[in-house]
Amino acid sequence: MAHDHDHARHTTLHTGQDSQRRLFWAILLTGGFMVAEVVGGILSGSLALLADAGHMLTDTAALALAWFAARISRRPADEKRSFGYHRVQILAAFVNGLTLIAIVVWILIEAIRRLLSPVEVMGTPMLVIAALGLLVNVVVFAILHFGDRDNLNIRGAALHVLGDLLGSVAAIVAALVILATGWMPIDPLLSVLVAMLILRSAWKLTRESGHILLEGAPNDLDAATLRREIPEQLEAVCNVHHVHVWSLTPGRHLVSLHAAIDEGEDRQAALVAIRTLLVERYGLDHATIQLESRHHCADEPEPGEDRQG
Repeated sequence: MAHDHDHARHTTLHTGQDSQRRLFWAILLTGGFMVAEVVGGILSGSLALLADAGHMLTDTAALALAWFAARISRRPADEKRSFGYHRVQILAAFVNGLTLIAIVVWILIEAIRRLLSPVEVMGTPMLVIAALGLLVNVVVFAILHFGDRDNLNIRGAALHVLGDLLGSVAAIVAALVILATGWMPIDPLLSVLVAMLILRSAWKLTRESGHILLEGAPNDLDAATLRREIPEQLEAVCNVHHVHVWSLTPGRHLVSLHAAIDEGEDRQAALVAIRTLLVERYGLDHATIQLESRHHCADEPEPGEDRQG
């Protein structure tokens, strides 16, 4: 078990370093292009480019938050934080999700304003900068996408970049339409379409990270499943109750439970059997188990007891 724990710790450390490195490169590329976009907007007098530079600024800030969270999460556990700092990444993902939703609301408001009062857009500078932006965003998204896909922090950062990537595609299409026809409403209309695509992913990210912060059970495992299946798998166990299952991060689940053991059974052997079952069948390598006598077997708890106890 000690070897498995050390291997898991080494794996977590390696993936944490990889995530931090990927986020650092994403910040450099996104922030660098943001500066180029500001310069291009000032030289061309394009308000659209300056507005998009503001969007890139929020994305750079979101990536910086994700990088900071990845760095902090690598700190070892201490007396005040016995589980370490892994949850910082979940908190950053939650904040990034809320930020994305706020950006969507801003895009929708701005789109409505521009539909009611069209703004003149310079098609050629918009097309050139949008094409360069697409190239940068594709590279940054690839850097993040091929990282740790179970890391909500990385996913949150990648969603910000995906929003920019879709925005660049929409800007290219809008610029081509404007250059060909001069029809200005295409810009806000495509912005609304991109906003709806971002909203779906942002809501999913916020919901998942919020569920973890609220100590919710993993999607593929719940207290009722453990309460029912452990006695079915182990003859020495006649009842399991006061079950609590939650996640520290999406890939690391924890459990605490009470198990009633038949009289005459070897309690140490039963404890080892329960731990082995939790690891091999459910992937729960961090468990707190309290053994109780057989008289608890007669007291079948209500389903709500596991959540309230």
